[in-house]
Amino acid sequence: MLAHAQELVYSLKELMPTQYQKDNLDAMLGLFLEAKGNPLPEHSQAKSASALSRFLNINPWSTREMIRVVRTHTLQTVLKMLLSSSKGRKPFLQVIVDLTTLEKRGKFKCFENLIKVYNGKRGLHLVVVYLVVGKWRIPWSFRVWRGKGTPSPATLGLKER
Repeated sequence: MLAHAQELVYSLKELMPTQYQKDNLDAMLGLFLEAKGNPLPEHSQAKSASALSRFLNINPWSTREMIRVVRTHTLQTVLKMLLSSSKGRKPFLQVIVDLTTLEKRGKFKCFENLIKVYNGKRGLHLVVVYLVVGKWRIPWSFRVWRGKGTPSPATLGLKER
């Protein structure tokens, strides 16, 4: 699995337009992969918090292209796992549709039309589609449920992008 992860990181780094951006991506990935529960920019030892904040908030690269690269790599990895010729039972693919609520309190003028109450919880309601193969649970896509009178969470989960 390490080889697959390295290949993905190298593919993502190639999308960065400058060496400075590549270094910032390295620093951000280092924070996430360190898994100490502190993935915030201010915990980075390699780059300043302001440099990483600019990296995350000013995107000179194509976000769509990054998503395409990650999805393509994910599909290739999942297919290799499903078609591997190892001994024993082969893993199977599950697709899970999940409604997750990001609870919000207070006023959010920019998100007024997205913050709804559902099952007694006020917040942003996301329908997330996961691919599950063996022990891997991979978030594949998401949509925002916009409330009563709009397509149900189940319908949103089944829609193609």
